[in-house]
Amino acid sequence: MKQKFYEEVTLFASVIKWTIYATIVGALAGLATACFLHSLAWTSEQLVKIPNYYFVLPLAILVSAFLVKWLAPDAAGHGTEKVIESVHKHMGRIPLKVVPVKLVATVITLACGGSAGKEGPCAQIGAGLASAFGGLLRLDNVDRKKLVICGISAGFATVFGTPVAGALFGLEVLVLGSMMYEVLFPSFVAGIIGFHVATLMGVQYQQYAAFVTPMFSGGKFLEIILLGMWCGLIALFLIETMKFSHKAFNWLPWHYTLKALFGGTLLIVIGKFLSPSYLGLGLDSIDAGLTGNVIPIGAVFWKSIATSITLGCGGSGGIVTPIFYIGVAAGNLFGQIFHEPNLAIFSALGMTALLAGAANTPIAASVMAIELFGPGIAPHAALACMVSYLIVGYRSVYPSQLLGIRKSASHKITIGMPIGEVGRTEFVTREKSLLGVVVNIMDRVRHKDDPK
Repeated sequence: MKQKFYEEVTLFASVIKWTIYATIVGALAGLATACFLHSLAWTSEQLVKIPNYYFVLPLAILVSAFLVKWLAPDAAGHGTEKVIESVHKHMGRIPLKVVPVKLVATVITLACGGSAGKEGPCAQIGAGLASAFGGLLRLDNVDRKKLVICGISAGFATVFGTPVAGALFGLEVLVLGSMMYEVLFPSFVAGIIGFHVATLMGVQYQQYAAFVTPMFSGGKFLEIILLGMWCGLIALFLIETMKFSHKAFNWLPWHYTLKALFGGTLLIVIGKFLSPSYLGLGLDSIDAGLTGNVIPIGAVFWKSIATSITLGCGGSGGIVTPIFYIGVAAGNLFGQIFHEPNLAIFSALGMTALLAGAANTPIAASVMAIELFGPGIAPHAALACMVSYLIVGYRSVYPSQLLGIRKSASHKITIGMPIGEVGRTEFVTREKSLLGVVVNIMDRVRHKDDPK
């Protein structure tokens, strides 16, 4: 009896402790995210008044790359990736100077037309503040790591207004196929607090539930699976395009300033001769798709290219907002091909399914669909997200994400290694698997046809 009493007391104390810690981290992340979003909105509003404002992109990316390289190299890339790396390799230790540098560099990149997202900086800012708070309290490595994960969750929840999905994303994105349940409670607390603090600070979130009204029957089951496959292939294209862009810019024997200027010039070409809608956050195009309007066929391809160039040449920003854009465009195109009358629902499903595939976060993406578009979309979103997640295989927009499971028992692959280090997957034929049965049938037919 005494042992059970101490057990309950310990758990009670743990709940109190992590409620306090996560509340503080959530409040810090909410305040910082609100400042970032207001700064980005004001700067973008001023620059967009200037005709061809994106012509300053070469200079903007140059300044962004300079700030990151000389003031906070840990702020390089698209935010969340660096945080994942710090969690796995440095027990969540993130220099505090990353916070202001990432904020300023990202505002410069996005406001001037760089194709990137706003969630990566918020996740990195939230994680950086959480790491500093953990250092101030002199927490051990385990607790500091938990706090940083809470910071990721709070940043993601706050930037999109999805507290539950944000909490789940912060956990699910770390390891493919595995979640740290011991951090689930504080992540929920941090996400919810961060969301409410940002709301009190005047941050407003778009509501789409009125436009996305599911009207599906059982006959649409196969179509949703096809949509998931389609989004998985598009996610795979985005991942490989980003990988190629980073390798290409690293291969160029130029100074980083020339790479930034060259990348910015390529983005000007895309904006001038194709469409400015492929630059910046692309929120207008996302809104258009989610309200049932037709999106140009080339949007999937060109947004992927623009995003890869921006992040590859030294621009600062996240990747999830471009994923939303590309996912909306992919779902919209799928709906056009199948002559669907309700393009909004397919755009919404495409948006969350692409996130599930590109980031290997099917649970967070499914919950996000519910938070953004209402509970009616839940079964179809879950199905599309899971299929997209499986189709992508062992690839991710976050190379530091650890491999936690095999997506198929027929794959021979090492568990526990970063996805970016995964080489060619070895295929093992199992006798009773579907492919194993097909192979056996083909072998029998071949032997039967062979002359004796």
